Amino acid sequence: MDLMLIIPIAFVVILLFSAVNILKEYERGVIFLLGRFWKVKGPGLIIVVPFFQQMTRVQLRTVVLDVPSQDLITRDNVSVRVNAVVYFRVVDPQKAIIQIEDYFEATSQLAQTTLRSVLGQHELDDLLAEREKLNKDLQTILAATADNWGINVLNVEIKHVDLNETMVRAIAAQAEAERERRAKIINAEGEMQAAQKLQEAAAILSQQPAAIQLRYLQTLIDIAGDKTSTIVFPLPMEFMATLMNKLK
Repeated sequence: MDLMLIIPIAFVVILLFSAVNILKEYERGVIFLLGRFWKVKGPGLIIVVPFFQQMTRVQLRTVVLDVPSQDLITRDNVSVRVNAVVYFRVVDPQKAIIQIEDYFEATSQLAQTTLRSVLGQHELDDLLAEREKLNKDLQTILAATADNWGINVLNVEIKHVDLNETMVRAIAAQAEAERERRAKIINAEGEMQAAQKLQEAAAILSQQPAAIQLRYLQTLIDIAGDKTSTIVFPLPMEFMATLMNKLK
């Protein structure tokens, strides 16, 4: 008789324990009543009637999703491997459970396909130099689809752009050629500026013959200061003309 009482009591106790659920602050429970959505509960103590109600837990914390490396070909026909990281969180637990079977896996697959399709429309230089813009484009596209699943995509960051060894050498050679081109341009600009200044100085000296003579004398003084034994210095034509006039 005692055993017949113990079994029902134990069964009732087990049902009571299974009916009691405690949800943390970052958790919500999606409750179904006889297979139909009833309500979202939590956090705190939640009572779920066994056999009639079922509860699915959903976390509201931000999830960090590491997108695996994807092989893609850029618009300028360069083969690269790109990986990224996606930050998202569930904002509507009802949609996250009802609208999609596995919202985490669905977000991962969506991020991979979006990464290939979006980055494949850009050239290699854009992938290396305009990551901020590409991150915004990826976030916008992901958020538009994930919003239907009750998910908010907070941020998308491209982590690495891996190139093969041949392409790395080609980029290094291109960068070296670009540096040489800039150096030659700077040198040519310096020569042009110096020529312009010399032309201006010559124009000024041609208007003042005495200035030319003073310039010659200053040059003689500068040369005389050097440790040279012989100085050959051409006389200006103005000196020769003056001397000839004196002799006549």
